[in-house]
Amino acid sequence: MAKILIADDSLAELQIFQQALQPLGHTIVTVMDGEAAEEKVRAEKVDLIILDVIMPKKNGFQVCRDIKSNDQLKNIPVIMVTSKDQESDKFWGMKQGADEYLTKPFKAEDLVKTVKKYI
Repeated sequence: MAKILIADDSLAELQIFQQALQPLGHTIVTVMDGEAAEEKVRAEKVDLIILDVIMPKKNGFQVCRDIKSNDQLKNIPVIMVTSKDQESDKFWGMKQGADEYLTKPFKAEDLVKTVKKYI
């Protein structure tokens, strides 16, 4: 099974992600800010990253850009899931290297389908 890192500063959102993804049987690791997300990715092998954009310490755009510019980490798929739903936000997220960009609120089946595409 795969290891999925979820970075979101909302406990409620983290629970929604876990409820949607738990049935897939993957290991889920959660963090609540951008710096913690980067530390976790560097410390543990993860197979997929789900990133919120608006987080303390470092936002999801910054985290995604840092991960995708690192030769050891750049092949890890990044799915941005955020309330930032403007076309310019999506454009910017993809420009930072995101593999997918979903907006909140999302349907659990859309998240599952997107995760399955990469794992």
